[in-house]
Amino acid sequence: MTADGAADPVGEDEAAGLLAPLSAFPAVVLAVSGGPDSLALMHLTARWVRATPHAPRLSVATVDHALRAESAAEAAAVGLAASSLGLPHAVLVWTGPKPATGVQRAAREARYALLAAHAHTTGAGAIVTGHQADDQAETVLMRLLAGSGPAGLAGMRPARPLGGLLLLRPLLGLPKARLVATVAAAGLVPVDDPGNASLRFARGRLRRLMPMLAAEGLDRDRLLRLAQRAARAEAGLVAAADDAFGRLVRQQEDGVVLAPGFAALPEEIAVRLLLRACGAAQAGTVKGRAGPTRLMRAERLTAALQAAHHDRQALVRTFAGCRVAGDCHGLVTITAERPRRRGRRQG
Repeated sequence: MTADGAADPVGEDEAAGLLAPLSAFPAVVLAVSGGPDSLALMHLTARWVRATPHAPRLSVATVDHALRAESAAEAAAVGLAASSLGLPHAVLVWTGPKPATGVQRAAREARYALLAAHAHTTGAGAIVTGHQADDQAETVLMRLLAGSGPAGLAGMRPARPLGGLLLLRPLLGLPKARLVATVAAAGLVPVDDPGNASLRFARGRLRRLMPMLAAEGLDRDRLLRLAQRAARAEAGLVAAADDAFGRLVRQQEDGVVLAPGFAALPEEIAVRLLLRACGAAQAGTVKGRAGPTRLMRAERLTAALQAAHHDRQALVRTFAGCRVAGDCHGLVTITAERPRRRGRRQG
């Protein structure tokens, strides 16, 4: 914090520490929309590369969602800023019809698909975004409202797989105010996307509420602390579920079998084991977070299986594309559900 109370720009040494993981890749793509966060990312990364031996090759990509008349000009402005730093720039346009509802989610999915495809064509091993601490707090709050479990409440990860690449968020621990200060100090002019504050979207409405929540004690730092604790709890739960999977799950030709010890597991571990076993029964894995609806169904089925075992009763249910059958001895057999035949019944 400066003497007048303003946020400090990010210094070179601090940026070098944050950006060091990029050195593991021969080339990376910076996702730059033109807002202050991504402009700060581009400025800091370009400066770091100039001062770092064996740094990765950088390129910049801007996704034009074609949702606003100004978007093409804003993408072109990013290109000029990238060129001033000696960085190649590409504009990736989201073409085709846009959905009438759920446009932000669809835009996010399209954005990452376009970025991943572009990264593959350029030989990059990672996509780097400018997500920061305020984004993280908003994400945790949104997932809290959605009823997410520990994995969701842990928020965004600094690194996660994306289409055979890694998505990196090196600025995730920095407050937005410091990135705004960094952009101002560099003489860059960020884009102001009115959609970020639009009350049409849940994130915009939450941004309007956050000052009031902060006044009651639920501020950014407490949401970030919640994310850290949830991440720590999630790591312990994953380890426990891995151990249970190794002890209790047996793969067979047409699916998997859970040993009777499944019924004695703590409910949280049993739910995770059920989700993972259903993935294994379909010759795959259940990837990513289970959404609230699927999680609730898994919780109900786990409780039903454990209760049936206690009462020495058999139980057969379908779940997540699987047939789940518990016998009266507590053995649970999970097989891929057979495709249902469609059409009118004859006779």
